[in-house]
Amino acid sequence: MTTPADHGFSMPAEWLPHERTWMAWPTEGYTLGNDPAEAYRAWSQVANTIARYEPLTMVVDPGAAASARTWLAPAVTQVERPLDDAWMRDIGPTFLTDGRGNLAAVDWIFNGWGAQSWASWSKDAEIAESVAELAEARRFASRMVNEGGGIHVDGEGTVLVTETVQLDPGRNPGWTREQVEAELRGFLGVRKVIWLPRGLTRDYGEFGTRGHVDIVAAFVKPGVVVVHSQPDPAHPDHEVCRENAAMLRAATDARGRRLEVVELLGPTTLEEDGEPVDYSYINHYLANGLALLCGFGDPRDEAAAEVFAKLLPERKIEFVDARPLFARGGGIHCITQQQPRV
Repeated sequence: MTTPADHGFSMPAEWLPHERTWMAWPTEGYTLGNDPAEAYRAWSQVANTIARYEPLTMVVDPGAAASARTWLAPAVTQVERPLDDAWMRDIGPTFLTDGRGNLAAVDWIFNGWGAQSWASWSKDAEIAESVAELAEARRFASRMVNEGGGIHVDGEGTVLVTETVQLDPGRNPGWTREQVEAELRGFLGVRKVIWLPRGLTRDYGEFGTRGHVDIVAAFVKPGVVVVHSQPDPAHPDHEVCRENAAMLRAATDARGRRLEVVELLGPTTLEEDGEPVDYSYINHYLANGLALLCGFGDPRDEAAAEVFAKLLPERKIEFVDARPLFARGGGIHCITQQQPRV
């Protein structure tokens, strides 16, 4: 079996120009929760903001078309496909380019974040293929269970992952590090895999992903990675974050560069309903000319904005209140998926 890398394809960095953004509209279950309007407001604010900067297509379940029409701006293109859930980063394809004007897409196996008991995924498992077809991208089917939130690339040969996602027995039972790395090299076109041990504590709760990296660490430019920092020793993520930052500082990328690590302090809010929160500014999204940040109505929101403005001076910094997203298990990055411009 040939891989995308065999044909010269690789995953570009998120900060490179996009053709469009893809999202999925909330349909049912815990994502809607007890307050559907709250979910619609959160998803539509993200979509309507991004649509001011680049084209955006929203995949909508036929049964949810009326709500999508009510909440989404006219600039948002809507296409109907059956959906279970609304986390396009995870259910959608990972787009690739070959530098010669061609677009491809990785269709990972999706199994409800490790076959979790509450999840339904028969419809979502087909979304990557549908989106690849709509984007007119060449589809490559991986044999590995993976989600887009479980990987973060620098576009120059390096990918960040966590052990608890890639080696999760509910996702890839029996797989070794070597097998995972081989699949990532073949399907992302990377040469270096940087492993972090785990994600944030709340992400291992009932509706968590078991450690997605895109809430922990993310490349923002070649050689530069932002990493979540929890300064309060009383929070269970305090030691997790110290270990992750130390490992990243000791790491080199695919080009042999020592990484520049920028720590982003988490919000001052430490818990919600008696549970530790995983509120994180790492889970941002870079669209054309835009850095869209998770806002938490917190004193540290503006400090995070200042860090991003310094790192990405060419981009407008905007916030969307991400608390309704995090209450449902994710953030802004989790509900968006970029299609690079070829």
